[in-house]
Amino acid sequence: MNDLNVNDYLKSHIRTVPDWPAPGVQFRDITPLLQDPRVFRVLIDAFVHRYMHPALRPDVVAGLDARGFILGSVVAYELGLGFVPIRKKGKLPFTTVEETYELEYGSATVELHTDAVKPGQRVLLIDDLIATGGTMMAGKKLLEKLGATVIEGAAIVDLPELGGSERIQATGLKLFTLVSFEGH
Repeated sequence: MNDLNVNDYLKSHIRTVPDWPAPGVQFRDITPLLQDPRVFRVLIDAFVHRYMHPALRPDVVAGLDARGFILGSVVAYELGLGFVPIRKKGKLPFTTVEETYELEYGSATVELHTDAVKPGQRVLLIDDLIATGGTMMAGKKLLEKLGATVIEGAAIVDLPELGGSERIQATGLKLFTLVSFEGH
């Protein structure tokens, strides 16, 4: 990794795609982190090493649709834990609870199976990126509806200008991110 620390190393492998999906947007593409096996291992290890600590160790890992599935399932596997998917509405076949949240234009709904977590379980909630924070806050509410405790929200990237990390922390949820992108 040369002289870079882990965060800078990971940041150097995130691709910025200008004007996608709309003019003026700087899209932070994490797929290069996943394509290189060495970089992917550094990424996963950064999360695994944090959550191996007894004070932060969850009972289960929940991942948000869709890139949170990639990270969350591998982190859960490495920690020897189960994985719970939080899906977009209409994708889960069993009885669900749902939570609707606001987007920039309109709203979206996420769902969780009613037997996905047990009351009192400690859950790590993971996604790839924090923008407005709506998805993570909806995931937290779903898990809490079932009686679980979300011990921390985690993501690779924080886009603090969009206010999501501030909104999430205002709900009392601790947040851990590896890379922050300021500005457009």
